[in-house]
Amino acid sequence: MKTLITGGAGFIGSHLAELLVTKGHEVVVVDNLISGRMANLSAVAADPRFRFMNIDICDPTRLERAFEGINWVFHLAGLADIVPSIERPQQYFTTNVTGTFNVLECARRAGANRFVYAASSSSYGVPDVYPTPESAPIRPQYPYALTKYMGEELVRHWCQVYKLPAISLRLFNVYGTRSRTTGAYGAVFGVFLAQKLNGRPFTVVGNGAQTRDFTYVTDVAEAFLCAAESTVSGESLNVGSGHHYSVNRLVELLGGKVEYIPKRPGEPDCTFADVTKIMQLIGWRAKISFEEGVAKMLNHIEDWKDAPIWDPSSISQATEGWFRYLGVS
Repeated sequence: MKTLITGGAGFIGSHLAELLVTKGHEVVVVDNLISGRMANLSAVAADPRFRFMNIDICDPTRLERAFEGINWVFHLAGLADIVPSIERPQQYFTTNVTGTFNVLECARRAGANRFVYAASSSSYGVPDVYPTPESAPIRPQYPYALTKYMGEELVRHWCQVYKLPAISLRLFNVYGTRSRTTGAYGAVFGVFLAQKLNGRPFTVVGNGAQTRDFTYVTDVAEAFLCAAESTVSGESLNVGSGHHYSVNRLVELLGGKVEYIPKRPGEPDCTFADVTKIMQLIGWRAKISFEEGVAKMLNHIEDWKDAPIWDPSSISQATEGWFRYLGVS
């Protein structure tokens, strides 16, 4: 197949690009390199089946040129992180909603026969049920989660009205090599690895007993491929490990001292995907254990040598808007 990945120079997108090339597909990566890096694509950059195009999904005229002859579209481009979405909601709406509209329209006009969207489990907010099924209420707590779900609704609509064969994957806590090392205060793995590399204590939120459905990135790339290869359409599917692990367990595996910081509003005590539906519909399940995945990241810890080193003071400053906008003093 001739495939296109938006956000393909990013964390998950680059692993997906590598997987698709390995499977013999042509790959066009579209990325504006704001958060993606060409270094992430070093394994495929010289392959004749690979092509990179520096294009922003918010530029529909240039974007359309990338879709010529495309069969499968994987839409992973977007803005992530909670705090910046609270501070810059218009930018998040433009990229995550209008940008998704642009990608859908280009795919429709190009006659693409598969469209796979990277949705977010953050759309569930603080769920009532664990493991959380796809039928759980949608209750986004901040603009990032809201805009990702609005993108998912656009995908569903284009599937229904324009018969674009599409599927959305609600990703839980994806971790692994090539995850972002710069930018806003965000994912726990990047924070902890930079702290470990610099001999600093891990900043654990609350008491560390909160659990997350950590899913290794290569398993997630396989989920995107399985979704494209399937005939399933019009569905939203959870992508999770089938387990959940505490932050304290992560600290234990990484090894190091701890200092505790205040619990944050709008964050669930647990994320835990019910993966029954994705296993039944497209036959995907995660393979890499949490312990194996953490070991892989420790083997690449030098990748975080230039990452920000967060401490309680800088985290407090970075999350001040989060607390203020959610009405917590």
